[in-house]
Amino acid sequence: MRSTPAGRSTPSTADLQALLDVSLTALALLRPRYGADGAAVTDFACAYLNPAGRQFLGQPAQAEQSEETLLTLFPNARENGLLAFCARVFATGVADHFEVSYTADELDHSFRVAARRQGKQLAASFTDLTSTPCAAVETALRASQAAETVARADAQRQRATLARYLGRTHAAICVLRGPAHAFEYSNPTFEQLFSGRRLPLGSPLAEVFPATLAQAVVPALDGVYASGNSFFGVEQALTLAVGTEPASRHYFTFSFDAYEEDGRTAGVSIFAYNVTEEVEARQHTEALQAEVLAAARQQLHERDTFHEVFEQTPALVALLRQPGHRFEYVNPAYQALFPGRALVGHDLAKAVPELQAQGFVDLLDRVYQTGETYFGAEMPFVAAPAKGAPEHVEYFNFTYQAFREADHVAGVSVFAFNVTPQVLARQQQQQASQALSESNRLLTATNDDLDTFIYTASHDLKTPITNLEGLLHALQEELPAALLHAPGVAPLLERMQQAVDRFQLTIAQLTDLTKLQRAGAQPAETVDLATLVDDIRLDLTQQLSASAAHLEVDVASCPRVSFAPKNLRSIVYNLLSNALKYRDPARPAQVRLRCRSTEDGPVVLDVRDNGLGLTDGQQGQLFGLFHRLHDHVEGSGIGLYMVKRIVENAGGTITVQSTAGVGTTFTITLPPTAVGPLTPALPL
Repeated sequence: MRSTPAGRSTPSTADLQALLDVSLTALALLRPRYGADGAAVTDFACAYLNPAGRQFLGQPAQAEQSEETLLTLFPNARENGLLAFCARVFATGVADHFEVSYTADELDHSFRVAARRQGKQLAASFTDLTSTPCAAVETALRASQAAETVARADAQRQRATLARYLGRTHAAICVLRGPAHAFEYSNPTFEQLFSGRRLPLGSPLAEVFPATLAQAVVPALDGVYASGNSFFGVEQALTLAVGTEPASRHYFTFSFDAYEEDGRTAGVSIFAYNVTEEVEARQHTEALQAEVLAAARQQLHERDTFHEVFEQTPALVALLRQPGHRFEYVNPAYQALFPGRALVGHDLAKAVPELQAQGFVDLLDRVYQTGETYFGAEMPFVAAPAKGAPEHVEYFNFTYQAFREADHVAGVSVFAFNVTPQVLARQQQQQASQALSESNRLLTATNDDLDTFIYTASHDLKTPITNLEGLLHALQEELPAALLHAPGVAPLLERMQQAVDRFQLTIAQLTDLTKLQRAGAQPAETVDLATLVDDIRLDLTQQLSASAAHLEVDVASCPRVSFAPKNLRSIVYNLLSNALKYRDPARPAQVRLRCRSTEDGPVVLDVRDNGLGLTDGQQGQLFGLFHRLHDHVEGSGIGLYMVKRIVENAGGTITVQSTAGVGTTFTITLPPTAVGPLTPALPL
């Protein structure tokens, strides 16, 4: 023994060991064991038991090599709440006591556990209430408590029975204690919602649940705990990883209910049922039909349960029972098909004879005899018209399905949808499509005739104009030199020759017009745009020299273009020649041709000049056939019309921006093309 400054003695280790050895109270030091996640307390290892404790628990005087645990010493510790009590005291650090009943040697016993956290261990004492000696003055009290003890033991048995039930039920059940909603109990079904791991007893729910789930649940739990009023949820959607499955959407119907101890709210219980399958089934029309019809067949006496569903659905529902396919039930939608007729209780052939006449009764007979379901798609049905009303056809998608009673086919259920609007709309669309096809055929024939006419006319005019040109040349050779150079004759002959040249150009371009209809059908090839422009530059050498024009070409971003070569050449040639033809004589001509493109994007080709430009009114007439906006230069007014037709036939667009006296920019957008290796800009 050692003396303290206050004169009191502190027991030595040997003295304390002697006290523990002679103590009649069972004492133990328990060390927590954790689950795989390192957070949840799943059991307690018995680090020390004094002799009274070993006697109390029926253990040998000397400890074996293996270490006892709370669950091996008390197999029902999880069901009777002892494990949860120890975990809570260890987690909170608040000392507490707990009474529990158990059965041993076919006798009911009751003991009290007092526990307090001691560092990283839990100190506990166990007092057997049924064997503790009593003073004489307590005898009467003990006798009066005997009934209570028996009742408590019975309650404990009931609790154990309930715990076994809760462990097997499909409902997810959890008990939370205190305002922090600390876990006190959770059954396996509840734990299965969190990958099957044991939830740490005594830990607040907010620390265990995923953050998003906790944010949704905790406010509702707070409300129940504060008010004592239950909170209900019906088919609420939550994203959880149930069991070993990956996270997915599940649906739950649940309730949060407050429970009391000593007249005050002690915590909240959670009772939830996973209704995912039911919700998903209801979300699918076919599953809904199957459920409704199955319920109608198997539980016809519960018709009121489904009455509202049948009464309000636009689908036609009927139940027919043998013999004679007697109507047992029809919903308002089915009855509306036969207004004014009594159906229920009558055989189908008598109540609706047109169904038999149109072959539907034969189908019902086959379903009844074979038990095989029949599906009808867009079946026409002609109901007997009401007096004075015209006869009309309606179309239905329907199912005839046999239903059974006592393993025998008892009748047929009918589930049908009126699809008349859809059928009529499709028929009208087919008629419109046929009419459009006929219009396209006529338009194609007209275009072919027009092409033939243009070709024939241009061909037939070539000979007369050629003869006229020959006669003009002959006239020039026959005229005397003095007359040929006379002031009035030479200009006249020149104008005649110019008229012949324009006529020949017009005939040639009319011939090209006949090819436009077939331009889209010409196969696309990979065209080297720089080479194509260089060839056109050679053709325009005379115009370039005469106008002293500077032509800049930049095709670096799309040197290779997939397009019909002749059509692409016609586009570029017309735009460049027009830029030179309609230059402004007051300043040197500047023409720039640029092509740009992105990967898998359209090809954009633009030609910009500083020529005469166009007014807004002239731009509106620019692409018209035979429209010429400047008469001081030669032309037939057909070139830009052809360019526009070629571009649009290929699925592209052409636009123009122009200012009179400043210049003009033509922009052509062609469908996506294959772009080859880049080459530098080509200055000409």
